[in-house]
Amino acid sequence: MQLNSQHIKLSISRTLLRLMPLILMGALTLMTFWLVQRNTPPESSMLERVRLHEPDYIIKDGALSTLNEQGSTKYRILGNKVTHYDDDASIDIDAPRMRLFQPDKAPVTVRSNTGHVDGDLTVIELFENASIFRPAQAATATEPATLRMLASSSYYKVLINDDIIETDRPITLEQGMSIMHSTDGGTFNNVQQSMTLSGQVRGRIERAPRSPQ
Repeated sequence: MQLNSQHIKLSISRTLLRLMPLILMGALTLMTFWLVQRNTPPESSMLERVRLHEPDYIIKDGALSTLNEQGSTKYRILGNKVTHYDDDASIDIDAPRMRLFQPDKAPVTVRSNTGHVDGDLTVIELFENASIFRPAQAATATEPATLRMLASSSYYKVLINDDIIETDRPITLEQGMSIMHSTDGGTFNNVQQSMTLSGQVRGRIERAPRSPQ
């Protein structure tokens, strides 16, 4: 009977020795799981760290301005509501009105119902009832006289660094008494203050009335 008891104890010891690696691995796994759970922040905290596309500030009747190398205003953007987003630094504008300035030339006004500015402040997209307006300007010592110009479209993209406004949507261009329609949009060069139409262009060109001598 004593022999059987010793035999059983020996068998249990051998079994425990064989199972010891599995026991150690299990204990290590449980400890690792416990450490991971302890150091993992709650779900609500993780969600707070995710940068969602939500506004971080809103300005009523806001304005954005950029200066040229000489310190003069290059362009100014006004809006009924300016909404800034933290995740990509982009800006949405309600009723944007953009003024583009060139030395010795009439300022150009671009407006639409809504607008979007990219995070780098290099591209402004204008949506719905978009227009480019340049008032008539009398001749100066350096610039010839220009007629009133209005270019209407449903969309414009303003490339700020290039002083270019472009669209691939249809445009209606009024200049003086002339009116033209293009099917594939066009490009406005603010430095030259000239509009180039693309696609099929139709309309009528009227000469400006001569001023009396």
